[in-house]
Amino acid sequence: NPKLVSRSTDAKAQRKQKSPQQSPAPGVPGSTRDGKLPPLEVKNQAEDILNSILPPREWTESGQLWVQQVSSTPATRLDVVNLQEQLDIRLQQRQARETGICPVRRELYSQCFDELIRQVTISCAERGLLLLRVRDEIRMTIAAYQTLYESSVAFGMRKALQAEQGKTDMQRKIEELEEEKKDLERQVNELKSKCDAIEKREAERRVVEEKKHAEEIQFLKRTNQQLKTQLEGIIQPSKK
Repeated sequence: NPKLVSRSTDAKAQRKQKSPQQSPAPGVPGSTRDGKLPPLEVKNQAEDILNSILPPREWTESGQLWVQQVSSTPATRLDVVNLQEQLDIRLQQRQARETGICPVRRELYSQCFDELIRQVTISCAERGLLLLRVRDEIRMTIAAYQTLYESSVAFGMRKALQAEQGKTDMQRKIEELEEEKKDLERQVNELKSKCDAIEKREAERRVVEEKKHAEEIQFLKRTNQQLKTQLEGIIQPSKK
C-alpha cells in the first residue's frame, strides 16, 4: 500500500538533521559481534534488494509525497494460483492476442515475471538477482529485435518510396515515348501519302508520255509510208 512520506507543511522539519542512532551495546539484542545479521537487518536487506530490483513508485498528491514499495511478504501456493488466474483475467479483459506481436500481452507477462522475481527474491536473494539478469537480458534482446524491426520497416518504406518514384519516372518516360511514337507514325503517314501522290502523278505522266510517244511513232510511220510511196512513184517512171 502507498505510504505518506512528507507533507508540504513539514518542509522545515525535513531540513533538520536527525540525531545519530546509538550503536547497540555488546550483549544486547541487535548486536552484530557474533557476525550474524539480526532478523530486522535481514529484512531490511531483502527490502533493499527488492527496491533495487523493483524501484518504489513516487508521486505527489495534494502537496503530499507518496511512495509505494513492493511487498516483502512471502508468497504462498495460493498466491501463485491467484497470480495465474489474474493473468488470465487481465489477458481476456484487455483482449490480448494469443499469437504474434502483442504489446498488451508482453506488458502483462512482464508484470507477472516481475511478481515471480519478487516472490523468489524474498526466499532467496541470489536466485532473484539471477532472475533479474535473465529478465534484463530478455528485455535487451527484445529491444534489439524491435530496433532491427523498426530499421527494416524504415528501409522497406524507403525502398517502396524509391520504387514509387521510379515508377512515376517510368510512366512519364513511357508517355514521352508514346508521344514520340505518335509523331513518328504521323510522319510515316505523311511520307506515305507523298509517295502515293508522287507515284500516281508519275504514273499519269508516264501514261501521257507513252500515249504521246505512240502517236509520234504512228505519225512517223505514216510519214515514212508516204515518203516511201512518193519515192517509189518517182523511181518507177525513171525505169520506164
